[in-house]
Amino acid sequence: MPSRTTLAAATAALIALAAPTAFAAPAPRPAVAEAAAWDTDWAAAAHAADPGSVTASGSENDASGPGAVADGDGTTRWSSNFADDAWIRVDLGSVIRVSSVTLDWEAAYGKKYVLEVSRNGTDWTTFYTEDDGTGGSVTAHTYPQEVTGRYVRMRGIQRATPWGYSLYSFKVYGGEPAPASTTRSNLALNHPAYGDLYQHAGNSPAFVTDGGWPADLKADRSRWSSDWNANRWVGVDLGATSTIDSVDLYWEAAYAVDYRIQVSDDNRTWRTVYQPSAAEVAARRADVKSPGDAVGRHDTVQLPTPATGRYVRMLGVERRSFYNPAPATAQFGYSLYEFQVWGTGGSANAAYPALPKDPGGAYTTTFFDDFTGSGLDRDKWRVVRTGTEMNPVNGESQAYVDSTDNIRTENGSLVLQSKYCKGCTQTPAGTFDFTSGRIDTNTKFDFTYGKVSARMKLPVGDGFWPAFWMLGSDVDDPDVSWPGSGETDIMENIGYGDWTSSALHGPGYSADGNIGKQQTYANGGRADAWHTYGVEWTPEGMTFTVDDRVVQTTSRSKLESTRGKWVFDHNQYVILNLALGGAYPAGWNKVTSPYWGLPQSSVDRVAQGGVKAEIDWVRVEQKK
Repeated sequence: MPSRTTLAAATAALIALAAPTAFAAPAPRPAVAEAAAWDTDWAAAAHAADPGSVTASGSENDASGPGAVADGDGTTRWSSNFADDAWIRVDLGSVIRVSSVTLDWEAAYGKKYVLEVSRNGTDWTTFYTEDDGTGGSVTAHTYPQEVTGRYVRMRGIQRATPWGYSLYSFKVYGGEPAPASTTRSNLALNHPAYGDLYQHAGNSPAFVTDGGWPADLKADRSRWSSDWNANRWVGVDLGATSTIDSVDLYWEAAYAVDYRIQVSDDNRTWRTVYQPSAAEVAARRADVKSPGDAVGRHDTVQLPTPATGRYVRMLGVERRSFYNPAPATAQFGYSLYEFQVWGTGGSANAAYPALPKDPGGAYTTTFFDDFTGSGLDRDKWRVVRTGTEMNPVNGESQAYVDSTDNIRTENGSLVLQSKYCKGCTQTPAGTFDFTSGRIDTNTKFDFTYGKVSARMKLPVGDGFWPAFWMLGSDVDDPDVSWPGSGETDIMENIGYGDWTSSALHGPGYSADGNIGKQQTYANGGRADAWHTYGVEWTPEGMTFTVDDRVVQTTSRSKLESTRGKWVFDHNQYVILNLALGGAYPAGWNKVTSPYWGLPQSSVDRVAQGGVKAEIDWVRVEQKK
């Protein structure tokens, strides 16, 4: 098991018997709260914790005092006084870098609350905000925020029940960062770590410096895991220029066959100081096993000559191959339990940079089209064709074509219309029975942050799938692709008259696991009437609206704390399309014939020429 220091309501560190993964709390602890000596195999010595280091605004009665959250007994609980602003605070005994917090709620949970950290118990900084809690066990990871302090508290904002707030346990994970050292030591311990795309919040770069790894180098414990791409990296900030003589890499089974160790002074320009020899790469490449039989490896990398730098990273070049199942091979991402950097120098003052904030200011319109021209304005819009600009996706039945039968302006609106002709449409991607329209602003207008809105009237019928959405402009980069590019679904409708949905897709929250909401129209409204759909996209989050009514709010902080990397800090472009059938409609209507997600009644509607989505206008506003 990983040697992660766990602190909860005690001056001594508490054991986490298993590192939390995304959406799950750590495994149960011993009957009493315990602390561990540093031991990578977790043959830990136990020390009693002090529930008396937990304080609260009040308790329901003497039997439900705040110390119950740290007594190691999962059946006892703190229950607050009956007030929305009740709080509970943990004193960790010393200032540490907090990596995550787990709250195990009883039935009286918080609907809205914040988690805060403080160095002195007086000045507090919020690092997690819950605005739609559902109780249960909630793990909030702090990466990539800088969360250091001695005190951590849960401060209630709104109760979910008439009772108080009630917690079985309040667990805080983290450790003291390695200080500057004049003698050779692991300078990376509990220091900020960085990387590019990773699988989800439970496998972020922060796990490679938490101090531990499982003895078998196989268990699914505290680890960084990249997405499935060969060109991925993970690194650490040592806090100050250091002299580095060696690096230890504790790999899970998905290790790098070939990689580079690099150093940098600024976390941007890198110098390679080590790479495996050709013979080493060949030997690692030949080690192909099934995922169930494969284990990790420990690489001790002695640099040919000591290197100087503040930042050190592992850059993956080639991933390990697996039989999955034999004799076929498969490749996954890179997976690293621990990244140790040995040398002298460093500084415990290394910190994650502050997350970007909304700059404020007034919005001005930077893109607008009300479709009053005689045809589509191709200075603003690109027509997307199946087999040319894109390939078929999601099991949809239509081919997108460039035809006024499918894309035209009419009566001051854009019309996207579907057509049916059995076997009539030949494309580079195959033969299709349906045609439809899709346009986007890619290469015409790509932008970062703003208010994006459109007034639309939608077709109603099983399997009709109009959408108003955005994609990251780097989606076609093979080192990024989907969902690493990010996808913002402002409005999707799959043929139901009374509701639409909005969603965000990214690494760790894509496809059926997206972060989304359904909205039902106010006052009995319907999709086949005119409505305005919008999103306000800022550096701090996304707010989705229908007719100016908020239907979904997702903050960057909560997304990265619980789901995965925020990938909405770069250009996106606007898309309008009308799809037919496919995975999303089929998941609801369960139709498999005559087309997936598209029943015969809907085919008949399309054949009669009556299925179209209408768009009155599209607007983008930005702060300049």
